[in-house]
Amino acid sequence: MEYWINVILLFFIYAFAGWCMEVILKYRQYHRFINRGFLTGPVCPIYGCGAVLITVIIGSLSSVESGLVMTFALSFVICGAVEYLTSLVLEKIFHARWWDYSTKPMNLHGRVWIGNLLLFGVAGVGIIHILNPALYRFMGLFLLKAREIVSVILLVVIAADFVISYFVLKLVKAGVDSSEADNTEEISKEVRQLLTNRSYFYSRFADAYPEVVYKTERVQARLAEIKAEAERLRQEAEKRRAERSEKIAAGLEPVYRIRAELIGKQDELISLLYNEHTADDTMKSLKAEIDRQKKRLESHAFVRIPYGKKKEG
Repeated sequence: MEYWINVILLFFIYAFAGWCMEVILKYRQYHRFINRGFLTGPVCPIYGCGAVLITVIIGSLSSVESGLVMTFALSFVICGAVEYLTSLVLEKIFHARWWDYSTKPMNLHGRVWIGNLLLFGVAGVGIIHILNPALYRFMGLFLLKAREIVSVILLVVIAADFVISYFVLKLVKAGVDSSEADNTEEISKEVRQLLTNRSYFYSRFADAYPEVVYKTERVQARLAEIKAEAERLRQEAEKRRAERSEKIAAGLEPVYRIRAELIGKQDELISLLYNEHTADDTMKSLKAEIDRQKKRLESHAFVRIPYGKKKEG
């Protein structure tokens, strides 16, 4: 029982720490206080869930298996999976992308990226081997009954916060689904206007995620249509470029190659028609003239004319 009470308290401690980190990062970005997270209270459950999962999973391993490398690897995978699944589920339910790493290197569908995953691994090492032992010692200073009461109070408060936030998100979903706009910017404006005209719980959420991307079926269909049109234009451009290259190649075919092929065909024709024993004097004279002119042509093929000068004669 004490173990799970401590786990609940760890959840709230790390959820609060994650909220503080988010607030600081957004303050540096927007130069104003932003109450981050889906909940109204100062907690970001995704951080608490990630910390608790790696605590429970790695804590169940033996001391040999839970070394620094294993801790880093498991934290990398577990926290990455939590972030990816949270993004996926929220987008499916509320038709909105709350964060997007599509412009980041080595990202997976824009939901996670390598930078965060490495930080998750490092944070996991710090949580398991530094922070958790210190927090366990600190919590041990309080009676188990006191920890139980605090845990129950915190669970009740966060449950109420979840209910309020659920209705806020339902309003967001309704606004997104009812929007007639066909782009995320216009939908964002409509949703923000809808939320700011209501109570603090709604207006707070409008500021919590200024970079949220809303995706209705209309917008998704439009994006698919644009993508298909872009692919069609790309294929058409490739086809035209190939055709143009073929025409240019045909127009730039070297004259010497055409001349060589023509002479070769003439030689084949003469060999078929001309017979030295049966030919009369006219044919022999014509044959001799053809051979002479052919030798002249071959000799000219090897004459190099200096650049800028004309061949005389």
